[in-house]
Amino acid sequence: MGALLPESTNGTGGTSGGGLAVPMAWLCAEYLADEVLRTAALVAPGSLEYRAGLQALALTVLLSESPDGAGGSDGAEVHRGRGAPVRIEALLRRTAHDRPWTSWIEERIAERLAAEGEGPDLALALTAWQRLRDTWVRAADLDGPSAGEPGAADAPAPTVDEQDQIWLPAWKLGLPLAHLSLYLC
Repeated sequence: MGALLPESTNGTGGTSGGGLAVPMAWLCAEYLADEVLRTAALVAPGSLEYRAGLQALALTVLLSESPDGAGGSDGAEVHRGRGAPVRIEALLRRTAHDRPWTSWIEERIAERLAAEGEGPDLALALTAWQRLRDTWVRAADLDGPSAGEPGAADAPAPTVDEQDQIWLPAWKLGLPLAHLSLYLC
C-alpha cells in the first residue's frame, strides 16, 4: 500500500466523483496530536486547554513538514499517514518557550499558500490558527513574577500563583501543553 496523498482523490486524478477532497494531512496531524495529548494525560479531553493544545500541536506537526511530505531533522520518529516521519526532537524545539512559534506559523502558512494555494489541509490549518490567535482565555500568568530570585543558590524553585490570572490568546495556553505532552511521550 502506498503512502496517503495529502488529499485523498481515490485515484481519479481529482476529487472523489466531483465531491470534496479529504484533508488527509490535517486529519493525520490532528490524530497524532490527539494521541500525544491523551497519552500525556495532563488535561481532560474536551476541555478548552485540551483543544488549544490539540490545535497548536496539529499545526506544528502539519507545518513542520515540507509540502512534498519530507520530514525534519534526526531524532525519534512518529509516523504519519503521508509516509514521512515527524521528529519528536524537532517538534520539541519548535514548541519550546523561547522559540518564535507564532511568526513561524504565519511564515509557514504564507509559504504553503504561495506554493500550493488554499487546499483543504491548509484551510483547516488556517481556521485552527485563527481560533488559537483570536480566542482569548483566562488562565494563570505563566510569564508573570515568580517566587525566588533566579540564579541564587538558595532560592526556592520558581512557582506560579494560579490565583494571578490574565487574559491571553489560546495559543499561549495550548503551546506549553503541547510541548510538555511531547516531552512526556
